[in-house]
Amino acid sequence: MAAAGADSMGFGGIVRSFCWVSALILMFSLPDGCGALWLNLPGSGTKCVSEEIQNNVVVLADYTVVADDQSEGYPTISAKVTSPYGNPLHHQENVTHGQFAFTTSESGNYLACFWLDTHHQGRGASVNLDWRIGIAARDWESVAKKEKIEGVELELRKLEGAVEAIHENLLYLKARVDHDPE
Repeated sequence: MAAAGADSMGFGGIVRSFCWVSALILMFSLPDGCGALWLNLPGSGTKCVSEEIQNNVVVLADYTVVADDQSEGYPTISAKVTSPYGNPLHHQENVTHGQFAFTTSESGNYLACFWLDTHHQGRGASVNLDWRIGIAARDWESVAKKEKIEGVELELRKLEGAVEAIHENLLYLKARVDHDPE
């Protein structure tokens, strides 16, 4: 009987079941896109982070200074973000927090650098950097309101976006391997 029931399900039913199970696994294994990176800035010098990003991808980031010693207030920092070819995308000086947003115009390593301003050198500080790219940068609350969706439908829309982003990334990586075999 069990074998007959499995046969009546058919190949299409098995594939659909597999797709749903895969989607659920993907949904629970994907990060929320809300993670932050902590950079410990030395008393002098620069700390940089980079991310390899494809062309035409939305990037959003917020950064905030947290002082090691808050007795004299928060130190100010400078921040600079550049494209793979060195084009400046963001530059701020003497700030305790800031944000940047852009859509990439070239593929490659995007670089964000932070350093303490000269009048605060000698003291350490940390920078909380929340850098979101692609699907993680999307404003899902606005999408839900605009399209009047909620609950499971919204989560499925997020999954669809994540799958599209993964597919695009795989195509990008395949093209890189095809053009630059080692």
